[in-house]
Amino acid sequence: MQLTPKVKEILSWYESDNPGTKANLARILMAGKLSGTGRVVILPVDQGFEHGPARSFAPNPAGYDPRYMFELALEAGLNAYAAPLGMIEAGASSYAGAIPTILKVNSSNSLSTTKDQAVTGSVSDALRLGCSAIGFTIYPSSEYQFEMMEELRELAEEAKSVGLAVVVWSYPRGPMLDKTGETALDICAYAAHMAALLGAHIIKVKPPTSAISLDAAKKTYEKYPVDVNDEVARFKHVVQACFGGRRLVVFSGGEAKGTEDILKEVRAIHAAGGNGSIMGRNAFQRSKADALNLLSSIIEIYQTPAS
Repeated sequence: MQLTPKVKEILSWYESDNPGTKANLARILMAGKLSGTGRVVILPVDQGFEHGPARSFAPNPAGYDPRYMFELALEAGLNAYAAPLGMIEAGASSYAGAIPTILKVNSSNSLSTTKDQAVTGSVSDALRLGCSAIGFTIYPSSEYQFEMMEELRELAEEAKSVGLAVVVWSYPRGPMLDKTGETALDICAYAAHMAALLGAHIIKVKPPTSAISLDAAKKTYEKYPVDVNDEVARFKHVVQACFGGRRLVVFSGGEAKGTEDILKEVRAIHAAGGNGSIMGRNAFQRSKADALNLLSSIIEIYQTPAS
């Protein structure tokens, strides 16, 4: 596998990492139809844990079978497939080496009343299953945020020591944030920066809205304004928060929405210098044909030279 100059540049950003971790980052960056571009599209399927099986898979019953997800990611030419332990175990042998996998090692569920996640997988599991990375969610603003960060510190240290990459889902939620605040521009940028500070190689956040949530931050944004009404400017600000763009940042697709809305958002991410999309429900809840068409269109955008 001959690395492209872009991938070599990205790997140079991770100055403390060992060859094993860099090799696994390269596996993700060199996989699929976006190989070597520095852009990635990842299929995440942890929604069965988060929302329940029917809410996740009833729109496309093929998704109840974890092997379908491996096939979808492979046929679409994606960079990686991320899922909890049981889903990866269900296809680990059949698809060994076929596509980079990310073991999601903590999960929540809709029956919980707390903003927290249980650790449901281990670094040993990730190694046993041939994964390239572990994935971990933190909830900045949650009453359990510091415990989650400490769990991440321990798991990330172990993962890096054995050559695995670390992907962090940074989703602000908790008693001091309302729904608007969870995706406000200042909060999304803050969450992305925290993930970078916690040692993430790849950072996943939600697309930011035009809102500014924290009163303390409003004065700063007034003095050093970001054009909050410009979608590209908002994404660019989040990229800037990830060490000036020296950490990979991908944006979630979020709740189900129309194709044109998705593609408009992807164009803005690409124009802003974001590294890609992590597209779950908007892909696997469609029929395979429709999902492949959508993912093909997304990949085509990221294949276009950034302006």
